Amino acid sequence: MFVGMGANGAGGYNLTDSLRFRSSASAYLERTPTTAGNRQTWTWSAWVKRGTLNSGTTQYTLFSNNSANTDAGYMSIHFRADALRISGFNTIWRTTSQVFRDPSAWYHIVVVWDTTQATAADRVKLYINGSQVTAFSTSNNPTLNATSGINANTVTYIGANVYSGTEYFDGYLTEVNFVDGQALDPTYFGEYNEDTGVWQPKKYTGTYGTNGFYLKGRGTDNSGNGNNWTENNFNTSNSALTTYDIMTDVPTLTDEDTANFATLNPLASNSVSTLSNANLDSTSSTVYYNERATIELPSSGKWYFESYLNTIDCVMGVMKSSIANNVYMGFTTDAWIFVAVSGNKANGSQVSYDSASVVGQTIGIAMNMDNGELTFYRNGVSLGVAFTIADTSNLVFGIGQSTNALRTVNANFGQRPFAYTPPTGYLKLNTFNLPDSSIVDGSQYMNPVLYTGNGSTNAITGVGFSPDLVWGKNRGAVASHNLLDTVRGATKRIFSNSTEAEVTTATSLTSFDSDGFTLGSDTGLNTDTNTYVAWNWRGSDSSPVSNTNGTLASQVSANPTAGFSIVTYTGVNTTSTIGHGLGVAPKFIITKLRNVADGWYCYHESIGNNKFIRLDSTGATTTSTIFGNTSPTPIVFTNELGNYTCVAYCFAEVEGFSKIGSYTGNGSTDGPFVYTGFRPAYVLVKNSTTGGLSWVINDTSRDTYNECNKDLIANGSSAESNPSPGRMDILSNGFKIRSSANSVNQSGNTLIYMAFAENPFKNSLAR
Repeated sequence: MFVGMGANGAGGYNLTDSLRFRSSASAYLERTPTTAGNRQTWTWSAWVKRGTLNSGTTQYTLFSNNSANTDAGYMSIHFRADALRISGFNTIWRTTSQVFRDPSAWYHIVVVWDTTQATAADRVKLYINGSQVTAFSTSNNPTLNATSGINANTVTYIGANVYSGTEYFDGYLTEVNFVDGQALDPTYFGEYNEDTGVWQPKKYTGTYGTNGFYLKGRGTDNSGNGNNWTENNFNTSNSALTTYDIMTDVPTLTDEDTANFATLNPLASNSVSTLSNANLDSTSSTVYYNERATIELPSSGKWYFESYLNTIDCVMGVMKSSIANNVYMGFTTDAWIFVAVSGNKANGSQVSYDSASVVGQTIGIAMNMDNGELTFYRNGVSLGVAFTIADTSNLVFGIGQSTNALRTVNANFGQRPFAYTPPTGYLKLNTFNLPDSSIVDGSQYMNPVLYTGNGSTNAITGVGFSPDLVWGKNRGAVASHNLLDTVRGATKRIFSNSTEAEVTTATSLTSFDSDGFTLGSDTGLNTDTNTYVAWNWRGSDSSPVSNTNGTLASQVSANPTAGFSIVTYTGVNTTSTIGHGLGVAPKFIITKLRNVADGWYCYHESIGNNKFIRLDSTGATTTSTIFGNTSPTPIVFTNELGNYTCVAYCFAEVEGFSKIGSYTGNGSTDGPFVYTGFRPAYVLVKNSTTGGLSWVINDTSRDTYNECNKDLIANGSSAESNPSPGRMDILSNGFKIRSSANSVNQSGNTLIYMAFAENPFKNSLAR
């Protein structure tokens, strides 16, 4: 479905190249205009993919100029402590409240300087991925008709700070437009894809003005103005070297060789190694480590990457994404690797495979996900099948070192030319080659919306579909979570934070509508002037149907496309099976007794079929036969809740849309990275090991930028809280825990989660 679509779309504007800026090489572009341009009005637009992150104070400069040590003579656009800053010499014009810590995909950044505007706040504007940024930790406005340092007839830099001379950008740039004399909004350079809703590049067709320019992926001006830039410290000629800087890593799904590529992932990295050169090189400290790719291997297909041997004291291969990042790949049975120094292979222990390597060789890694065969190549020659891996789920390409010493390892996923031709049928690891999801716009199946109560009839719209489950919560006050669904019927409420039985309230949610729902005057979801969030799931788009696949009959609204169903049934005092209508086995099931006061009993694949965990409780897992010690099947789930009427919400994984799994906490604010394969819209997390800890809900409707720090607690009635640091960063391909709190990151504990997508990673931009 939608082959070749996504960040561009069929027939859309496709990019072909980007330029890699290596801060380690002090790479930058420079140009000195022959005359000054319009220093009161200009627009700068660029597509940016970050390499080295700078959570400290170091700044990485995108665009700067210095004609004098004054606000009129100096200006810089740069990342500092991962926020984006626009500054003069003495004045910081803007520093974003949001941080930009997603190195796995592309951002579109537009800066507009127009000091002719009568409204002071309109004189500096910043847009990210088509949306204007309005939240700033620092905000100052230039005076009317003030001149900027940018656009003077003095040396100007892209990728370097001219003031200090040592602050270089690390990452990738493409489609850089500078329009001299016009204040333009982002729609001149991008547009929303009609299928995915994702912002995508668009060819700028206007005029550029005196000093305007257009750089596609090199220093050559393609605007027609001839305003070319000098390339400093780039390798743009010798593609055989690991320093080659002309990349096919771009923010469009152009073709199988040109798209958003995997790199090494600094968010899943460790404290003993340093990623550099736009996250394609790793240098270790003096202990073992591993690094892994930003893209997990799809469940099918054949995939290839290369590692160049700067030293022979390194290893490479595939590993389970769940292994800790400070584990030596050769010591774990969850990794399958080639040991360069010996020529051995290892899966927990080394065995003979081939001869020892020498410095300067290239090791190819070819993983066939269709049959589990992993083959290594030396300088293009196969060394034979090393392993046949039985369980290929959640595999990721990885590299590491094999000795306790300082070493550098290079990786190439195909964004620069491979040293050797991949074996026939093997693909580069980029977003074009990822499988298409059946759901390209997650908001059509699960969508959080915000609204304000009015204490009267209140029609809530903007959901995008007719919801079958509405889970709502008052954000600003102590109040229960209200869950209502189409199978039990409007007005019938249950509460995730309570054991209370189902309550019928005529003035609660009164109807499920084509684009939302209508509320009555009940204060549970509609107190006047209070703010609310409603998480909405789409069921079958038709009336519930009877299901007789189990030993108990059930009423079901099922949406197999979205992996979600609502099931009602009447239990008996024996273990029974109940049809769920999904056609695949659900991994998370939430059950509630409706006609008596009792808890919410949850099955989660990560804790097993002989335990439950309660949604209304802070408790850890409990050993029990409630789920019959039997895992769900594609047809039924097993349950024993007694002779009561029950409701079950069943969730199965859908590639690119939903993910249900677990991670192990590390107790650090530099917490685990969790790969979902999509940009989440909603994440639910629970510590399943330790009691006394709550279920935490984060979503992108309440937290529109990183960090996510607006918590709601599924098992509690408390108002929205704002922990600092925030719980997590939402990313193009998953989420990164940013809190040491035990509820989301207790060291050594198992944290279970459920997440739903805005968009699959194939289509996503960085957040």
